[in-house]
This record gives sequence, structure tokens and C-alpha cells, in this order.
Amino acid sequence: MVSHNGRTVCIAGGTRGIGRAVAVSLARHGYSRIIVNYNQDDVAAAETVSQVEQLGASCHAIRANLALPLAINELFDQVAHISPEIDAFVHCAALGAFKPLSEVKPNQWDVSMSINARSFVQCVQRCRSLMHQGAIVAISSLGGRMALPNYGAIGPSKAALEASVRQFAAELGPDGIRVNAIAGGFIETGSLISMPSYEEVKDYVARNTPLGRIGVPEDIADIVAFLLSPDAGWIQGQVIVADGGFSIGTASYGA
Repeated sequence: MVSHNGRTVCIAGGTRGIGRAVAVSLARHGYSRIIVNYNQDDVAAAETVSQVEQLGASCHAIRANLALPLAINELFDQVAHISPEIDAFVHCAALGAFKPLSEVKPNQWDVSMSINARSFVQCVQRCRSLMHQGAIVAISSLGGRMALPNYGAIGPSKAALEASVRQFAAELGPDGIRVNAIAGGFIETGSLISMPSYEEVKDYVARNTPLGRIGVPEDIADIVAFLLSPDAGWIQGQVIVADGGFSIGTASYGA
């Protein structure tokens, strides 16, 4: 049986893919109150609430479009009503068009920056008043540090996200708040499946990853749970790469 200990976490983009896996993992790790944000998919939100509550934690789903600054303010007004204090915040929200940078339209650039980077900054600004101590984790990707095919809008936004993590780590560390990120490799989610030439990319990555496969959401969720835990108490301002070894460049070792 999981022993739930009164801790509260808010997860932006918390009802599908990595976000849902994080919510379920944290319920298993003893968080008693889990607040998940989502944008449109009411069915996925209800499924996430059900999965979390089956593990003995309470779960609240709040619909809010993180591209809109006013919606973020309203989101955290509702969070504060549910719980006047939170122990952790996880930013899993992500959106962007899969295309080369040379073909990215201004509105596509703006959406990626708004959801993937600017919303993280505003969410941390708002949840800061609800956290006396605690931990924050942002989900980034290898595209924040590597040039990846068709990642022209998303990659730069992830680089901005990682820079924001370092800035917040320096600013909030003296108040006892840890801020870190995870740069995930190729994780099998609905978003990845929508990439052009998905099967070809999946096969290439699996063949060139030392651990022999692409990732699943639970791979990232377990690292989130660690970074939020006291065991990670001396980790601050870091971007943890979790890609099965793909980025170390082992293509020449393959058969």
C-alpha cells in the first residue's frame, strides 16, 4: 500500500503522455493531492483522474490554455483554492509544428515559445507564492541542445526553457526551492507519433541507442519523482539528459 503523506503537486500538461505518467508516478510515490492541467481533451483528463484516484490520491483536473497569460492566472487561482500551499510543480506542457526552421511561420513560432517556454516562466511566477520550499521540474528535450530534423520551432523553445530553469534555480535556490529539468530523448507519445516519418525515425533511434529502444513516458516520470524527492536535494539548476544514451553518438558502434 502507498502511504500518502499530504504533499501536493501541480502538473501543467498533466493528462496525456509524459504528464499523465508523472501524475500516476507521483501518486505511487505518496503524493496525496495531484492537480493536473489540460487544454482540450476532457476524456483524457477524466481517465487521468481515475488512474490517480485508484492509487489512493485525490486528483483535480483544471482546464486552461497555457498560451493565454490570463488563463494561467485563472489556473493558479483555482490551484490556490484547492490547496493554499503546494510542494512541487512540474511543467510538461508542450506544443509545436514539426517542420524545418526555414519553413516555420510566425504564428507557429509564437505558439511554441508561448507554450513551451513563456508559460513555464509565468507558471513558476504564480506558483512561487504557493511554495515555501519545494521543487520544480520542467520537461525539455534533446532538441534544446541538438539540431533535430523538423524541430525548427520546438527546439529553440526548449533551449529557452532550459535557460529559464537555470535562471530560476539561481533566483529561488536561496528560498529553498530547487529547479531542474529533464531533456528527454525520443519518447513514444502521441506527439512523437505525429512526427513526419515516425516509423523511420523510431527505427533509426532504437538502432543507435545503446539501450536498444526508444523511451516510454514512465522513463521520464520516474526521474521526475526522483528530482522532486529529498534524495535529489543537492541537485539544482541542472538539465538531466534521459535518452538511453542516444546523444553520446554511438552510431559507429552499431551493426
